[in-house]
Amino acid sequence: MTRMMKKSTIAIDTKLPRKDAFGAIAMPVYHTASYEFETAKDMADAFCGRVLAPDYSRVMNPTVMHFEDQVKALTGAENVFAFCSGMAAITNAFFTVIETGKNVVTSHHLFGNTVALLNKTFARFGVESRQVDLLNLEAVRQAIDDQTSCLFWEIVTNPQMEVADIAALAEIAHERGIPLIADTTIIPFTQFSAKALGVDVEVVSSTKYISGGATSLGGLVIDYGTFPVVNQRIRFELLFNVGSYMSPHAAYMQSLGLETLEARYKVQSSNALALARKLQTVEGIQRVNYIGLEDNPFHTLSLKQFGETAGAMLTIDLADRKACFSFIDHLKLIRRATNLFDNKTLAIHPYSTIFGPFGKSQKVEMDVRDTTIRLSIGLEDVDDIFEDIRQAVAAIP
Repeated sequence: MTRMMKKSTIAIDTKLPRKDAFGAIAMPVYHTASYEFETAKDMADAFCGRVLAPDYSRVMNPTVMHFEDQVKALTGAENVFAFCSGMAAITNAFFTVIETGKNVVTSHHLFGNTVALLNKTFARFGVESRQVDLLNLEAVRQAIDDQTSCLFWEIVTNPQMEVADIAALAEIAHERGIPLIADTTIIPFTQFSAKALGVDVEVVSSTKYISGGATSLGGLVIDYGTFPVVNQRIRFELLFNVGSYMSPHAAYMQSLGLETLEARYKVQSSNALALARKLQTVEGIQRVNYIGLEDNPFHTLSLKQFGETAGAMLTIDLADRKACFSFIDHLKLIRRATNLFDNKTLAIHPYSTIFGPFGKSQKVEMDVRDTTIRLSIGLEDVDDIFEDIRQAVAAIP
């Protein structure tokens, strides 16, 4: 019996679909719009989907296909589709199941643009968003009806850091014959098996961990084949009609990032845990929220679902909004920037930025607090990160 390779090896050693003409061991960047065919039949077969061959780079590109193959090998997915951003991936995943008169059952705790996509963009086309407490399984059951198209949520919510029981949600969704679609961006898919927990479709912002230092934008739809409509509609409808496929250059950058993901994530996640523990001792920090801490209410469930690591995002709460702004303004090493899981540590005040366009009552409903700072932990020495936070807290008037 052949020994199964480790994921760090699979990410690096996923074979190219064809031997390169010059023997390149990295997938070349195919900066081309179209492809020449040997015969009219070959062209017709490609355009009609009878063979999976690139015909136009809005739909397929060899560099992007290799990146998709890497993710497919790492996850055991039936199909993987790469898009130009995480939001494009989420939108296309929804497009496979929604239609006028249908509804999406989801959480109150979602990333700001995902909330706006559901409550504004899709609402204009007659799709209802039903936001419930996903920790209340009976409420989830009651929210699902014959017009529900899917159950969707984030496996670790941003920035609330809530964790729901994936297997329990999967059981409810499958009882009603609907797909469970999970945004798994916060914990890399190399660390746990969403498929084993019952997830039907993963959406991932590959801009984050995968790109390797925020080199490029990207998103992934990882389809486990349990609802064939997902593959059919993306491959033969949405790639043609929507035009949000990943660019070859972004795919090249993200293929390289995927090769170093395991090494980077080990440092980032261990930094996050060490930092969270140290920050609990800092006077002036009201709360440290990180699911890797033993006293976190979601710690046990996180261990069960995601394993020993808990991601590289944590939040701290300060006295008030004024204190948060002062803290951010006094940072010297940590960057004042959005995004997650760059090589550099980043800080942002979600209440006034990501959720800035939302009304006060909406923020209360979503549990987005004006006292919260979100930190994305990078690869710097953890003592240097800690010292910057400590001095910025100390500088608050």
